[in-house]
Amino acid sequence: VGYCAEYGQRLLVYNHFSRKTLHDVLHEGEELDGALSWNARLQVALGAAKALDYLHESCEPPVVHQNFEPANVLLGNGFSVRVAECGLAELTLSGSVTQLSGRMRALLNYEAPEIHEAGTFTYRSDVYSFGVVMLELLTGRKPYDSSRPRAEQHLVRWADSQFHDIESISKMVDPSIQGECSEKVLSRFADIISRCIRPEPEFRPSMSEIVQDLARIISVTSEESE
Repeated sequence: VGYCAEYGQRLLVYNHFSRKTLHDVLHEGEELDGALSWNARLQVALGAAKALDYLHESCEPPVVHQNFEPANVLLGNGFSVRVAECGLAELTLSGSVTQLSGRMRALLNYEAPEIHEAGTFTYRSDVYSFGVVMLELLTGRKPYDSSRPRAEQHLVRWADSQFHDIESISKMVDPSIQGECSEKVLSRFADIISRCIRPEPEFRPSMSEIVQDLARIISVTSEESE
């Protein structure tokens, strides 16, 4: 909402969000007007998708976030969303590729395979991170959890093996929201995730496509509840 550049101080001023982060609510047991319902999770997913889409498509020059995770998704009244911590983001002038330059990062569980292998960030690597966060919204699990059975410790690897049928997908759902959504909606949500976490960047959807798909899911959910 403003800035200060006086007497050696350089400050950016943002709106204050007194609520919690998505990480707090999903993984730390923090309350936010009760449990995070399925409808609320859809709204959070759509809000975050719109934020990334804005960075990718509306900023001039475009911005690759590079740092997208639940701890950077701030939740406000009515489950409004602000995506924070763009500190690692780079302005992208051409080619939509940013080099990691050997930088140590703590977000390996949200990084796309190409970042680990080649150290390059693109719009599609943000999409991968978004897919991991959608998985957390669906399952209530962290991207890595050493307390779980070995086959289930890495969320993406485990989930990718479960997307073959609706019965397996239904078993993945966070127990706190079991029964809140239809198989039709669940299948569509899982389909978005499976496309986001594809190993090949070129096969992942754009954030604009994801925004449209999530909006359709919310529309279907509203129709089913009438």
